[in-house]
Amino acid sequence: MNTVDMIESYRRFVAGVEILSEPPDFSVGTTPSEVVYTEDDMKLMHYFPTVEKPYPIPVLIVYAFVNRYYILDLQPDKSVVRKLLDEGLDVYIIDWGYPTGADRYLTLNDYVNGYLSNAVDKVRELSGSDKITLLGVCQGGTISAMYASLHPEVVKNFVALVTPINFDTDKGLLHVWAKSLDVDKIVDFYGIVPGDLLNTGFLLTDPFRLLIDKYVGLFERIECKPEDMECQLRNEETVRNFLRMEKWIFDSPDQAGETYRQFMKDCYQKNLLIKNEMMIDGQRINLKNITMPVLNVMAETDHLVPNDASLPLTDAVGSEDTETLVFPTGHIGIFVGSKSQKEVVPKIAAWLKPRSLPEETGKGKIKQPMKEKPLRVREKLPARPVEVAFEQRVEEKPRPKRKTRRTKGV
Repeated sequence: MNTVDMIESYRRFVAGVEILSEPPDFSVGTTPSEVVYTEDDMKLMHYFPTVEKPYPIPVLIVYAFVNRYYILDLQPDKSVVRKLLDEGLDVYIIDWGYPTGADRYLTLNDYVNGYLSNAVDKVRELSGSDKITLLGVCQGGTISAMYASLHPEVVKNFVALVTPINFDTDKGLLHVWAKSLDVDKIVDFYGIVPGDLLNTGFLLTDPFRLLIDKYVGLFERIECKPEDMECQLRNEETVRNFLRMEKWIFDSPDQAGETYRQFMKDCYQKNLLIKNEMMIDGQRINLKNITMPVLNVMAETDHLVPNDASLPLTDAVGSEDTETLVFPTGHIGIFVGSKSQKEVVPKIAAWLKPRSLPEETGKGKIKQPMKEKPLRVREKLPARPVEVAFEQRVEEKPRPKRKTRRTKGV
């Protein structure tokens, strides 16, 4: 690097630090929606349609317990949700919220046959449709596969987006580390598993790119001198985009200990799901029960959910209508990458549209009433001790108040 290049790099670095020292305002998850159902920490949100007559089969998006759902609605030009709406689909999404110590004993059964099942029934009630489309994302796809196996009669289509199903793979550090993780020690010690602890593990799967290179990339995109006002506006938007992603990366809810215990041991360590040997509350999950149409969407360079973990879903289900799509991007890029925005959602929508029409029999009728809410084991616990191994926080993360827009007739 010559002297001129060094000076230019330093100038960009200083400009980047100055902008980050007084960051511009930014927001995430701005697509208009309303909360239509709540249960404990969980909220069910319905997005306002952007077309006059959406397809009659609604889409329920089920996101992972790790991080937050708004990666699917990060900003207007990088929004899976908004593009699905513009394609004419009727979209709902589950916000799992921020579990606290009171949720430590919640199990996978509480989430699959409780919260998710009740959310599905609420979507059916509001839409007037017998069946819904489940669109599961990452771990949310795994949870959705469990639900679709146990309740195939109410699932019209199943879309799995970067979803792990086969956990017996050595590709990806996450899968390698998980096999030797002492899950019992973590859960017994913490009760509620700290999101920051989990997030640290995810970041360490690709530390240079996720912790260093992204800041270098930001400074390299700071491209102009302070007196160039038009360029400064571009700089501010660049920083907003960067900060939106940073907010999502470090917004990591804690996890219910017993749910985490079963998911890690039964899936990552024993690989019971793909073997059709996993049990939830005495019910065996048999993926062959998934007989509805299935779309399996993968990211070719996914460092968290390698293709070896996702691809087996296509052959594991009992459906005769399956399709697999692989896009040349990574685990996050498939949601927010500029090229992905032009390809991923349009292809998902093209697959869904002909399968989002009601069946001739029972159209518009609800086959089953809303189930009674199951009793969940929750308790008030004392605050975690201050001096503990690996502890990164003292106070519980506060639950932010969410503003919802409500409109008559919606």
